[in-house]
Amino acid sequence: MPHSGQQNIHCIVSDCHYWNQGNKCHADQILVANDAFGSMQPDQVDVNTASQLTPGTAGSCMATCCKTYVTKGSNKIEADGAKRMP
Repeated sequence: MPHSGQQNIHCIVSDCHYWNQGNKCHADQILVANDAFGSMQPDQVDVNTASQLTPGTAGSCMATCCKTYVTKGSNKIEADGAKRMP
């Protein structure tokens, strides 16, 4: 099946600012990192700096996190550099 060019990110974290009905992520871009990196970095280290970051390893899916996660209603929705798509 040909690729449409649009990514479909599925997310079941319903308290995230980017979560939408049908378990879809409506962030225009996301940063997935290993847990060690994610826990050490401030909110501003996210999609806006992703191309400058050094890749690391996780070892398993259980050791990864979505660094773009922002709690619904948070005042930090602009800190990560991602935008909510309609």
